[in-house]
Amino acid sequence: MHVMNMTDVFTFPSGCHVAEVEIDPETGAVSLLRYTAVDDYGRLINPLLTEGQVQGGVTQGIGQAMVEHTVYDSESGQLLSGSLMDYALPRADDLPDFDIALIERPTLANPLGVKGSGQAGCIAAPQTVMAAILDALRPGRRRGARHAGDPRARVAGAAARGARDGTVTGEKSTYQLLGWT
Repeated sequence: MHVMNMTDVFTFPSGCHVAEVEIDPETGAVSLLRYTAVDDYGRLINPLLTEGQVQGGVTQGIGQAMVEHTVYDSESGQLLSGSLMDYALPRADDLPDFDIALIERPTLANPLGVKGSGQAGCIAAPQTVMAAILDALRPGRRRGARHAGDPRARVAGAAARGARDGTVTGEKSTYQLLGWT
């Protein structure tokens, strides 16, 4: 018996990621307070493994957004941050606890009903974290910033007024923003 499976049909996972950041108005230091992800990868063959893939991908994406720094020599173009000795990677204290929910909506595009899940976290996380940071610093959203071109003034002004929802944590403000995959 010959079984044929059409491979020209694509599947697309989907989801929503949320990051909440805190910005210190004195130093501009950003802390990631919470990260929530809700993703649909179709039928899950091994949910525990899939959640681990999402955790790893989100960690990689947070690293890209917040701690990694690739440095090249300006004269030769030689990569100067070419090893883990001089290239920052996210550590456990850089990360909050992740709140991950996996939703199963099987696709009809293949017999198993599965969708890809290996790259979703690292694709969504950098944009989600950076969007939360940029939203906190957006000049038009916060009244009272001393100068629109001065990020420190925007951070201090935004922190003094509190977050969009009116919550303030100590001397720092918290912001959150959604990111879709």
